[in-house]
Amino acid sequence: MQAQTLTPAKIFGLDVRHVIPLFQRPYVWTEEDQWAPLWDDISRVAEQLLETPVGYGTPKVVPHFLGAIVLEQPLVQSGYILVRNVIDGQQRLTTLQLLLDAAQWVTEQRGTTMDAQALRVLVCNKPEIAAQPYEVFKVWPTDRDQEAFQAAMDNALTVPPALADAAVARAHAFFVTVIEDWAEVTGDPAKAAARLTALTQTLRDHLKIVVIDLEPGDNAQVIFETLNHRGVPLLAADLIKNFVFQIAEAQKLDVTDLYRRQWRKLDTDYWRQKLSRGRQYVPRIDIFVNYWLIERLRTEVPADRIFVAFRDHLMDEQPDIEKLLAELSRDADNYASLDTWPADSAVGRFHYRVIQAMDSAVVTPILLWLLRWSAAELPPAQRDKALDALESWLVRRAICRLTSKDINRLMLDLLRELHSSGPALAGDVTERFLKSQKADSRFWPSDIQVIDALQDMPIYKSLLRARLRMLLEAIEDRRRTDKSEHSACPRNLTVEHVMPRAWREHWPAVVGVTEAERDVLIHTLGNLTLVNKKLNPALSNRPWTDEEAQARGLGKTGKRSELLKHATLKTNVDLVVGASEVWNDDLIRARTHELAQVVVDIWPAPSSIAAAQVSLAAAEKDALPVVAKPSGPEDTGGRYRPLTDWLRAQTADSLLLRFEEMEDILDLPVPQAAHDPSEWDAPGNPLGGAITAAGFKLSVVEPAAEWVVLIRKQ
Repeated sequence: MQAQTLTPAKIFGLDVRHVIPLFQRPYVWTEEDQWAPLWDDISRVAEQLLETPVGYGTPKVVPHFLGAIVLEQPLVQSGYILVRNVIDGQQRLTTLQLLLDAAQWVTEQRGTTMDAQALRVLVCNKPEIAAQPYEVFKVWPTDRDQEAFQAAMDNALTVPPALADAAVARAHAFFVTVIEDWAEVTGDPAKAAARLTALTQTLRDHLKIVVIDLEPGDNAQVIFETLNHRGVPLLAADLIKNFVFQIAEAQKLDVTDLYRRQWRKLDTDYWRQKLSRGRQYVPRIDIFVNYWLIERLRTEVPADRIFVAFRDHLMDEQPDIEKLLAELSRDADNYASLDTWPADSAVGRFHYRVIQAMDSAVVTPILLWLLRWSAAELPPAQRDKALDALESWLVRRAICRLTSKDINRLMLDLLRELHSSGPALAGDVTERFLKSQKADSRFWPSDIQVIDALQDMPIYKSLLRARLRMLLEAIEDRRRTDKSEHSACPRNLTVEHVMPRAWREHWPAVVGVTEAERDVLIHTLGNLTLVNKKLNPALSNRPWTDEEAQARGLGKTGKRSELLKHATLKTNVDLVVGASEVWNDDLIRARTHELAQVVVDIWPAPSSIAAAQVSLAAAEKDALPVVAKPSGPEDTGGRYRPLTDWLRAQTADSLLLRFEEMEDILDLPVPQAAHDPSEWDAPGNPLGGAITAAGFKLSVVEPAAEWVVLIRKQ
C-alpha cells in the first residue's frame, strides 16, 4: 500500500468518484459528536488565516488533521472518471463533501465568484464526461443514503420532506447554518466575503488527510480490521504527549531528558488503569488531564475533547513547554497522593467525604488548584478553610436534597474567583463566594434548614448508602474526643437500624403512633448507627433488652447487648448508655435532634448565614424540600414498592446502585434473575416495574460487579 498526506484540493481536484461499497454501514455521524466539533476545528483555522498578515497559502497557519482514509481501485473500471472504493473513512469523506457543498452554496450567495468556483470543482465532476447523472458526485454513499445525499447536494436547499430527517440532509443543513452565521457575524457584506475567502482557503489547502491507497494483492479486509479493531486505541494523554514532545523537539529541547524528568512516570500501569466514571471506564491519566485542563483553563472541557482543548491551549497561548510539563507533573503527583493524606487532615477528609463518598468529583479541579501552591503562597490554614467551606456547602445541600445541576458552572465561577484573587486568602475568598450565592441552585443552607430537613427525613432511604455512611462516620469522628481512641472512624462499616425494619415482630406499637408513622421514623437519623459487620436478621430484629429476648425465647441477649459488642464506636456507647431500659419512638426523635445539632457543628455555615436567616425560620421551614409522596403508576410487585419510593426521593438523573444497597432498601435479597441483563426488561418483572414506576429506566447492568446504572426517563 501507499500512504500520503493530502489536502481536499488534491483528493477531490481531479474528476474522481469515491464509491462507498454496499456492505458498508450508512451515514451515522451526529451534530453533537462530530459535526459541531469538526466545524469548531475548521472555523478556528479560518480565524487564524484571517489574522495572519500573509498571502494565500501561508505556512504560518497550522493545518487541521482530519484523520485517515483507505481507498482501493476496482479491478474493472469503465468511463472517463477515476473510481476508488472506500474501504475505511466513509463517514469522514461523506461529511467533508457535505461541508464543502454547504460552503460552496453560501459562498455563491455571499462570497466571490472565484471562491465559489474553487469550491465547486471539489464537489462536482464534469457533467460532460459522466455516464450517469450520479457520477457528477465526488463521493457516492451506500444505497440507503443515496437519495437524501443527492437531494442535499443539488444546490437548491429544498430537500423533500420525506428525506429531510436523513442524517446526510441534516448534516448539510447544519453546515449551511453555521457557515452563514460565521460569515455574517460582522454584518458587513465585504467582510463576510473576506471571511468566506479565508474559509475557502482553509477547506482547500489547510486540512490534511492521510490517504492510504491499496495496491494489487493487499487484503482490504485485514487492513480494515487492523485499523478498526485490533489496535489498542490511543488515549487522549497519548495524543497530548506526542503533540507536546513534537513541539519540544522542534524547539531543540533535550526531549529525552524532558521525558525522563516530567512524563515517564505517567506512562506506568497505575496511570493507565481504568476507573469508573459515570457509565464508562476511563484511564486514570485521561481523568486527571481532564480535571487539570479545567483547573488551568477555568472552562468546561468535555471528556471527548481533552486533546483538542489541550492542543488549542498550546496553539493559542504558546506556553513554555518545560514549564508546562513541570506544572503537569507536579499536579499529577498531587492527584496521585490524595489517598495518602492523613484521615484527620482537611485534605484527607475532603477527598474521602466529598470526592469518594459523595461522588462529587466535579470539585477535583478546585482541590488541584489549592494543592498547587507552596505554603508560603497559600498558608495551610487558608487552604483548609477553603476545603472546609466547600465541604460544608456540598454536605448541607445534599442533606436538604437540593439540586446539584448547577454545580459544574458554580465550580468554574469559583475557580475564576480564586484565580483572580490569588492564593494567599483562598479560604476567605471561597467562604465569601459561597456565602454570596442566593439562587436556589447555589445557596448555602442555614442551620435551621439542615436541622428541619433531618428531623423528619427518612434519611436511610433519601441518601445513597455511601453518603449516609460518611455522615454517620463524621458523627463518630466528632464524638471521639479522647485522643487515646482511634484518630478516625474505620471506613466501610455497616449502617444498622436500632429499632429494626421488621419491628412488628418483637417491638410493639405505642399509643399515639401509627404503623405508617413508625415505618418512616425508623429510617430517620436518630434510629441509625454503625456496626463493624452486618448483624444477621435474627440478631438485628431482637427486642431491646436481654430480659425481653429471654422472655420470648430468643436467646440470652437483646438488641442493646448486641450493639454493645460494637463498643469500639463511641456513638454506640452513647446510644446504649442513654437507653438502658427501652428504645422507643420518643428516644428516636430526641436522638435525631441531638445528632442534627452535631451535623451542623461538623459542617458549619458562616455565622452571617445563620444570623440573617433566624428571622426567616418559619418561611424557610415552609420552603424546605420534603420527601415526595408516591405518585403516578403503582408498582404491582408490592414487595418492591420501597425501591420505587426511594428512587422517587432522589434528585440525580443518573444513579449507580449496588445490589447490596438495593437489598438494604428492599429488606429483601436481590433475585437471582437480576444477574441476567435480559430479565430486567422482561414483561411482568416486578423489579423492573418498580424502577419504571419511579420514572427511571435501566441503562447498564454489571452482574459480576453487582451494580446497575439507572437513568431518569425524559
